[in-house]
Amino acid sequence: MVNQTDPRLGRAAAAGRTGTTAVEYDAGLRKHMLSVYNYMMSGVLLTGVVALGMAATGAVNALFNPVTGAPSILGWVVMLAPLGFVFLLGFRYQKMSEGAVQGLFWAFAAIMGASMSTIFLRYTGTSIATTFFATAASFAGMSLYGYTTKRDLSKLGTFLFMGLIGIIVAMLLNFFLQSGTLALVISILGVLIFAGLTASDTQKIKESYDYVAGTDMAGKAAIMGALTLYLDFINLFQFLLSFLGQRE
Repeated sequence: MVNQTDPRLGRAAAAGRTGTTAVEYDAGLRKHMLSVYNYMMSGVLLTGVVALGMAATGAVNALFNPVTGAPSILGWVVMLAPLGFVFLLGFRYQKMSEGAVQGLFWAFAAIMGASMSTIFLRYTGTSIATTFFATAASFAGMSLYGYTTKRDLSKLGTFLFMGLIGIIVAMLLNFFLQSGTLALVISILGVLIFAGLTASDTQKIKESYDYVAGTDMAGKAAIMGALTLYLDFINLFQFLLSFLGQRE
């Protein structure tokens, strides 16, 4: 087992597993993580552009009632489609070509933009922008921590995932209760959970490089890592916006 208390031993052991020198390993890891972040940030940008474009052109009204906010049939399809993309990528990406995985990732980011376009109808542009930059700063800090820490965050990730299940159950319950207090508690817990998941997921992606370095899976692994961090970012943004955003 790698000695996590000495980063030099960790690098040497990892380099040995991948058949490279420590310097080559570090360079490969940096390139891999840069690819992950580039995909992730490009996906977030695409989502934002699509959401803003649909709100600006009024196309969002074909998905959601502008008065009640209730989704149309097409709106339900757009809202549920991202979940289908996530399951498809999660279970099939190993058997797909890198180009196909990349194409599905961009399609997923675009349809997420369509499903999130209603935020421009519910919140002011200023509060959306402010929350976005707050999310970006929080995400960057937690991801940097996950990348640099020598602590094993896997147990934290498991605990937070259990908390996420609890949040989902609470959200379903509050769909019927419509409690403002419970909604606020859910939002605060959601921010804490996804901030923590950002750190643990970053560490997991970093450690997974050992198993894909120099293989034909490296490109697909970078895209799947980007998908994981993308979901952390988007959920962190949505939970922050739910209690920081100013209503129209």
